[in-house]
Amino acid sequence: MPKEFERRRVGQTAMTVPTFGYGAAHLGELYSLVTEADASATIDAAWDAGVRLFDTAPWYGLGLSEHRLGYGLRHRPRNEYQLVTKVGRILERPFDPSTFKSEMWLGGLPFQHRYDYTYDGVMRSYEQSMMRLGLNTIDALVIHDLDAAYQGPDFGYRKKDLVYSGIKALEELKRRGEIKAIGMGINTADALETVAPLVDLDFVLVAMPYTLIDQGCLHTGMAECVKRKVSVVIGSPFASGILVTGSGGSANYNYSKAPEAVQAKVRGIEAVCKAHGVALPAAALQFVLAHPAVVSEIPGAVKPSEIVENVASHHAPIPAGFWSDLKTEGLIDKDAPTP
Repeated sequence: MPKEFERRRVGQTAMTVPTFGYGAAHLGELYSLVTEADASATIDAAWDAGVRLFDTAPWYGLGLSEHRLGYGLRHRPRNEYQLVTKVGRILERPFDPSTFKSEMWLGGLPFQHRYDYTYDGVMRSYEQSMMRLGLNTIDALVIHDLDAAYQGPDFGYRKKDLVYSGIKALEELKRRGEIKAIGMGINTADALETVAPLVDLDFVLVAMPYTLIDQGCLHTGMAECVKRKVSVVIGSPFASGILVTGSGGSANYNYSKAPEAVQAKVRGIEAVCKAHGVALPAAALQFVLAHPAVVSEIPGAVKPSEIVENVASHHAPIPAGFWSDLKTEGLIDKDAPTP
């Protein structure tokens, strides 16, 4: 039997989640093409390792991640796992199907997307997701990519769409018992401070602002989450790659090539890891879970071996002296909670 993961309560809801889940973004073929066989084997490996929290989104591979995750889960007992997907985008037939190619996804499905944070848009997104998943229940919905980088000049009115319209759909679904929690995806420290407080949330899904590399939001956005009793799920504990691959010319940080300043910091962390016999991925996964707001982390994987390695890293023993040395070297914030 696989070792069970600790469970933590989400916000002020009755929902509890395991501290470790599976983020299925890469099944949408972001960095590489993924065969159907590998996708299914990866989901099976997650299940066999005891993973019972799964996260996806319409955006991931323009529906492909949801299709694959649903295929991998729909034959499992529905009361034994929790499923999270996202709202804010509608998938549609391209204007010209013969020439359509996604600008973001290496592979994925041949659909274009449009943003919609209105009541009708949220409801349509929710219904589309259930159809793609082949499942008639979703445990939590996350407001996806409502930040300036994605929205550009439309940011202002889309925030209004959410505040005056879309949030009502989410609150209605929660009130009816169709979902158990409402979340928001956060990509930047600024969004954690300025966008997340726009509506009442149970949790935020933080992609990059809080990792072993960067704790810049420790005394601001993360502190506010504790104050407001809003839970945090860490969506990219490996900072999109470098904290699992290690430093090097091909390392990714924040979904692009890691800059030298980040590489240098990771080399410093790697030196402390070597001195204590600690694997870098284990340090990355266990560090974020020490924060009092954090209830779970959902690293991605596209191979069964990656699932096995991530679960082992989650459970690996790490000496207390390792964390104190990171602080002494100035490699993590001196006030950062550690295991």
